[in-house]
Amino acid sequence: MADTMLEKEYAKSGLLKLSRDFCERCGHAPLAYVHSFGCQQNVSDGEKLKGQLSGIGYDFTDDITKAQLILLNTCAVRENAEDKVFGTLGDLKHLKEQNPDTVIAVCGCMAQQKHVAEKIKSTYRQVDLVFGTFAYNDFYQMLLEVLTNRTRIFNQSEKPSDIDEGFTQLRSDKLRAFIPIMYGCNNFCTYCIVPYVRGRERSRKPDSVIDEVTKLVSQGYKEITLLGQNVNSYSYGFSELLKEADRIPGKFRIRFMSSHPKDAGKELIDTILESEKVCKCLHLPLQSGSDRILKLMNRRYDTKQYLDIINYARSKAPEFSFSTDIIVGFPGETYKEFCETKELVKSIKYDNIYSFVYSRRSGTKAAELEDSISDKQKGLWLRELLLEQREVSSQWLSRFVGKTVEVLAEGEGRTGEDYLTGKNDEGIIVEFKADKKYIGEFVQVRITKAMNWALEGELVEDK
Repeated sequence: MADTMLEKEYAKSGLLKLSRDFCERCGHAPLAYVHSFGCQQNVSDGEKLKGQLSGIGYDFTDDITKAQLILLNTCAVRENAEDKVFGTLGDLKHLKEQNPDTVIAVCGCMAQQKHVAEKIKSTYRQVDLVFGTFAYNDFYQMLLEVLTNRTRIFNQSEKPSDIDEGFTQLRSDKLRAFIPIMYGCNNFCTYCIVPYVRGRERSRKPDSVIDEVTKLVSQGYKEITLLGQNVNSYSYGFSELLKEADRIPGKFRIRFMSSHPKDAGKELIDTILESEKVCKCLHLPLQSGSDRILKLMNRRYDTKQYLDIINYARSKAPEFSFSTDIIVGFPGETYKEFCETKELVKSIKYDNIYSFVYSRRSGTKAAELEDSISDKQKGLWLRELLLEQREVSSQWLSRFVGKTVEVLAEGEGRTGEDYLTGKNDEGIIVEFKADKKYIGEFVQVRITKAMNWALEGELVEDK
């Protein structure tokens, strides 16, 4: 460990010298273009990479053509995310020809997969550096090697590194912050590549998490989201962590995602309802309403167990807010089984669903299953599900009409001129007419209208 730290500091000093030399020659700091694809975990990883780059003298640009370093932080959950990355890499071939000194790097979940790394090595010669999710701690050393020796580096190490609590995170949002509390996943759902590219579960120490939340609140952050692939399997006790975070002084909200139903029991629901700052909502991925499909997915719960969680929460708070994830067209799924999912969506009454057509991931168990459903048919099923949810949410969101809710005003709205947008405690979008001075503040809004995607209301000003 000590040798690794020395290597990191040596590389950091070397990169700082290169940055200063560049600044003397060009009159400005070297510029990095950093783009993160995919989930909030990836966004957080991208912010940490930007923090590392800032520490060695880099500034940042949104214009990819002006960057001396292009870093694509990738996602592997769905095929279309990978297609976007390959498309971007193809577009960068001409830029590299014009600016041979530009360093192009690919990292993250997609880069962890050996077959992807081999494809980039052979097909995308313009890429200089490819490193997976276990190699973030080696970023300085790899970048220095690329810059000084003009060599290509491919690092798909599968050895989990110690969790580095010393990373500086350069956050782009000044109101809302994502805090990973654990990394990896032990569930091995048959459709999911995450355990293979993120490794087994590793949890941060509670004191470190609480210190980070406390610091962010003191800096003015109003919403903290705790992250994990299966956040409620946090090894030091997730409910206890929520209670500890809830005791931190200040006006702010606590959210978290994503929860696995097998680990979401009465204790979690009780903790949410008894807390002052934990939002009264739960994102609880269903994935399918068919017990047979759930078993094929290796989800380790059935619909009865899932409904037990819903019913317990609604017995305590009848309007408790749920959202969910659903996969449409899993290999071997029948239309009847798809309709079972539709019926559950209708009966549970989610505020929102995130639904996707099944995406085959090489290396997963589901990729070996026979898939006889056409892409066209899957698309029709998805449309059918979304139309069902549209009707459900239009009716279910009407429960807020006439009520006054607290909203964190996040920015300008899209309903009309002079509208602001934000979210209530349940995570539902609320649009309301108000002066821009309220952006970044908690405000009271009386709801006047429910749509299928959001609420509309009137600002209730203090008298």
